[in-house]
Amino acid sequence: MHGYVQDKQRYLAALKRVEGQVRGLQRMVEDDEYCIDVLAQVSAATGALQRVAVGLVDDHVQHCVTDALAGDDPELAREKVTEATDAIARLLRVKR
Repeated sequence: MHGYVQDKQRYLAALKRVEGQVRGLQRMVEDDEYCIDVLAQVSAATGALQRVAVGLVDDHVQHCVTDALAGDDPELAREKVTEATDAIARLLRVKR
């Protein structure tokens, strides 16, 4: 079971809101809205996606990493920690 299962509906609702924001951005561009207004909405959508991402990383650490560390397989534990670290690096756009 994935760590986010208990919050699945919350994540889906947040992603649907982002989807609506992106559709709104498309309309703004189609309607030749002022560029600064479009950029403000891009920032809002980006922030919403980043909040989803941070929540998913937290769920992964709280569930998958914690379970692996509590288990009897040190290789699995290292793998889960590396997955989390790699995910954080991707979010920060940092090469490892």
